[in-house]
Amino acid sequence: MTLITKNRARRTILFLSFALAAGACAPLQPPSATGPKGIESAYPVLFTEDPHRREAAVLALNQLIQQTGNSTAFAPELQPITATIRSLPSSPGRSLYLPKVGAGAIMNEEETRESLRRFIKDSRELLGADPAKLSLIQRVDQPDGSKLAVYEQRPFRYPIRGNYGKLEIRFAADRRVINISSTCIPQGDRIQIALAALNVRLKAEDAVKQLREKGIPYTEANGNASTFRIPAANELNARGLVVYVLPSKTQLDSLEFHLAWEIQPAAAPVKAAYVDAINGETITVE
Repeated sequence: MTLITKNRARRTILFLSFALAAGACAPLQPPSATGPKGIESAYPVLFTEDPHRREAAVLALNQLIQQTGNSTAFAPELQPITATIRSLPSSPGRSLYLPKVGAGAIMNEEETRESLRRFIKDSRELLGADPAKLSLIQRVDQPDGSKLAVYEQRPFRYPIRGNYGKLEIRFAADRRVINISSTCIPQGDRIQIALAALNVRLKAEDAVKQLREKGIPYTEANGNASTFRIPAANELNARGLVVYVLPSKTQLDSLEFHLAWEIQPAAAPVKAAYVDAINGETITVE
């Protein structure tokens, strides 16, 4: 290689080094104030069935059973998709018990709630919920002598609607757990991240206006589809944004999560209508 060629190579290398250094020192671009572009292309947010989650739920239950001194494994009835527990199989000798709290033979109400809290903490894999995001909404004594505790899952910025987000524990006075049913959503934090990236496109007043113009579709008691035309004098109350969860219309192994306006009509054959805040569709009525 000639001296001239060597000098040219050195100058080229030096130029590239300065260019790379300048690029590294360039200021970072701030994120878009409106959130990531194109997120709506993946809307609604999906939660897909995972066989590993099902295996983890079965393992969690059997570990709880083993703590009672019974080493025989069995499979619980699990919810589809979420793989949270649907019901405990009735099997003598394999009973679960709430932890004992307090010195008395029978726990008082405060001790019972603490016992439930500890049980939920130990059962989180089976229940599919972070204990810190479960709120006790009902604690009642049943006519048959059993006791019922009902919890509401609150993993998102907005409340859950649809047939999800509830935990029920039925137990006896001797702390024996009679049944557990959970429709909680596992991995709620991950879903919240996806929901937080969405841009609400439909305002509450626009959702109300849309229902007034198009009416509320619903199914009559005889099964016929109908539309309720809202009289001008009828009030439509937009209660706020919710996360409506329902089985996916296109993927049998998934749940859909929609951001929606919950709208309550007065003097109507339905209690509430849910209008999607992203695409404007009426998701469902209840």
